[in-house]
Order: sequence, then structure tokens, then C-alpha cells
Amino acid sequence: MGFTSFEGLRNGMAGRVAGRSVVAWVLTSALVGATGCGVAELPADEQGSELRTLEQALREENGLSLNGLSLNGLSLNGLSLNGLSTTNFSTWFNGDPANNDRLMRYMVRCAVPAGQTRTFTSSLTGTVYSWTGLLGLAPNWASGAPATVEEQQVISSCLGAHANNYGLNVSISVLGRDATGSTIPFSSEELSTFSRKESCFFGNVFTNEGLFAGNDRNALASDESTDRPCGLKGFGAQSNPACEQVKRIGQCEQYCTLDASGTYYTQCTYNGVQYKPLTTRIRAQDVHRCGDGVCQKGESCGFGITADSCLLDCGTCVL
Repeated sequence: MGFTSFEGLRNGMAGRVAGRSVVAWVLTSALVGATGCGVAELPADEQGSELRTLEQALREENGLSLNGLSLNGLSLNGLSLNGLSTTNFSTWFNGDPANNDRLMRYMVRCAVPAGQTRTFTSSLTGTVYSWTGLLGLAPNWASGAPATVEEQQVISSCLGAHANNYGLNVSISVLGRDATGSTIPFSSEELSTFSRKESCFFGNVFTNEGLFAGNDRNALASDESTDRPCGLKGFGAQSNPACEQVKRIGQCEQYCTLDASGTYYTQCTYNGVQYKPLTTRIRAQDVHRCGDGVCQKGESCGFGITADSCLLDCGTCVL
């Protein structure tokens, strides 16, 4: 019932992670960096229904910022999500409550099942923080047991999938399996809405192994860009400077195995280690093109017609 240890959690954390994960069929507007977020909750009588499955599947609005946080070296081995009342947790949380609140929001929503919450009351301010579970990717950890390696990996994948250092919210579809091997529910409607295959994310931030991402069977054309610097890249592109904590590996299929339906990756092997990945998809309208008249994140000024030199949208560069 609580942290058995929080040793290592603050390693590499000169800054704290900020962001959130929202799961719902109806995504309500929220600002990255705000202390709250809006979620359209399902009526109790719909729990377990087909509608709930669809709503849980069409689920993500990313906005986790990795700015200022070195995820390599982030150790959460002592964290129990079944009770947050220990002195170690209180000391850590009160060191930067605003940003640690956002980190815990992510951790709980990734790890803990829908319908459950985890609550912490600050001994310094009396403020009560409550974090809602949703994906249930790490059932043992959520129940108070130490995180298994599989749980460490899938939560790491979940963090990577939500990373957006541009500070923008972009709806995404997240596919894959939880730590026990159960498939995250999805529907044909979800796949149709989020029609652009994006990336695979995997790694282990609990054990200094890092986070990795690759393109899922396609790449951005030279005139394309997205609002997700940790996601889809052009062929041969290296890690985006806005997402330097995630290492690019090229194409997912070089390292990862697809499920039988070809919808998501079930495992990835990198540097001799086998990981549990998550696979993301985005909407077609969230891929921007140089020439659409709007200078968007991922595009740069210049004299060309490519995303990194887009005269039509961003003009010439002014020194």
C-alpha cells in the first residue's frame, strides 16, 4: 500500500514532465500545462457495452512534454499505484507538485483500469490530487505489486506514444497489448478515422534503456509534416531536436513483429532486448503539406517547397 522505495525517481530530472493523456470518444478541449482536463465520462449503464469499447478505443489526445526531462535514468521501480501515502512519495511530489501532478496523471491513466482512481493529499498544502485510470496496461503494478518488466515496458511505450514537445494536443489512436498480453480494444471505425499509420514506440525508462520510435510502414513525404515531433518522420530522418529523448530506429518492421491482422506490433527487439511496444495512428488531416497556406509546427521558413524550407507557408527566413 504505497511506495516501498522511490530511489532513483529524481535521477535525471532537472525538470519535470508536463502533460496529460485523455481517453474518450468525445474529446473535450484542454490546454497543455493546465492543472485540469476535460473528459466526457461514460454513463454507468454503458460500462462493458460495445459503445464503451469503441469509446475506449478511440481514445487518446497526446500532449506529454518531455522538455526538461531526461527519461533515460527515470527509475520508478519502487512506485506502487495502490497507495501513495509514503514519506518518499510525498517528498518527491512536493518538490514540484504542478509538474509531478501531470506526470502522475499520465502514469495512472496508462497503468490503472478505467473506473479506478489514485489519490494523494499533500501534507504541505492539504491539496487533494486525484488521478483517474483508464487503459489498465499494468494490472499488477496498479494493484500494489512491483512493476514487472512487461509493465515497465508497456508504460514506457505509453509515455513515448504521448510525447509532444511542441506542447500541442493531437488526437491519436493507440493500439497494442497490455502487460498481460490482452489486446487494447479497437474498432474498424477507429481505424478508419485514424487512417494514417504513424509509429511504434517501445523501450524501458525504468531501467535506463531509453525510448525508441520508428515509422509504421510509411514515412512523411518531403513536403509533409505533423504536430507530433516524436512520431512519423521522413525516410532516413533522425530524431527531431524537439524530441531528443526518443531515439529513432528507422522503420518499425525492421525490428518489430506485427500481429496476425497486421494492425499493430506485438514485440520489438532492439540491442538484443525484446520489448512490448504500442502502435499509433493519426488522422489524415493531421498531416500537413507545404503549400496549404499555413506555417505549422514541423515546417520552417526558406526558399523551397519542402517542409523544412517552405516558402509558400512560412516565407523566407529573417535573420
